Amino acid sequence: MNKGKLYIVPTPIGNMEDITLRAIRILKEADFIACEDTRHTGRLLKYFEIENKMISYHKHNEEFRSDFFIEELMNGKNIALVSDAGMPGINDPGQIMVEKAVESGVDLEVLPGATASITALILSGMDTSVFTYLGFIPRSAKEQKEFIELLSKLEHTGILYESVHRIKQSLKLLSDYFPDRKIALCRELTKLHEEVIRGSVKEVLERIEHKETLKGEFVLVLEGAKIESEEIDIRKVLEEYQEEGLSRKESVKKACSLYNLKRNEVYEISLEIPWKKRL
Repeated sequence: MNKGKLYIVPTPIGNMEDITLRAIRILKEADFIACEDTRHTGRLLKYFEIENKMISYHKHNEEFRSDFFIEELMNGKNIALVSDAGMPGINDPGQIMVEKAVESGVDLEVLPGATASITALILSGMDTSVFTYLGFIPRSAKEQKEFIELLSKLEHTGILYESVHRIKQSLKLLSDYFPDRKIALCRELTKLHEEVIRGSVKEVLERIEHKETLKGEFVLVLEGAKIESEEIDIRKVLEEYQEEGLSRKESVKKACSLYNLKRNEVYEISLEIPWKKRL
């Protein structure tokens, strides 16, 4: 028996007109559709008058469902994999099934189509020659520290996702370490109320932090670090942090993260500076 084929099918990220003719055909012709949310995909199928069987495939069941789908593929079934929006496998279920399909020797076909990260990158006006997709900002303090260290060394454009519930908190974190870096905040991409806010991280934070209602999913496009070849004047950096109201400990920590420096060396320099006591 011939093996089936797994089709990775991107779907619109907001505007229904952004689906391809090929995607519509595959969704009609596949033996069934593996989807993140059957209700969400059901609306898509209804819009394009597609009748096909749907089977849920999400982060809570993708491990065991992948095994089931691989078995179906080995038995000659053709499966279309979709997520709620955009390209499956980019911060959505799909990677595990693709890995297992490759290991099993199943034919794999990826259709081109909408993805929020690339749309935002082009829209941002940032350098597109080299870029890194970074996903969501971590939640734990330890992982956030490692993430900030990564950004401090990243010399090209970075693309991040964030939810409406954490966007202000995440921008505050970025502003604490990279207030002057350029950033583009993109939301409601391809939809009627699409919005892009450009400026420094500090400026963009100031523009949204007092807004009571923020809607949609957010893509942040962050300028790369400008790492100077000349020696950094650590004393001057620490004095500037002191003027901003940071304590000696906070200033040392921030300088180390931002410039990838050894804590002991920075702390020794800080001891040469008479630190003002907070009132």
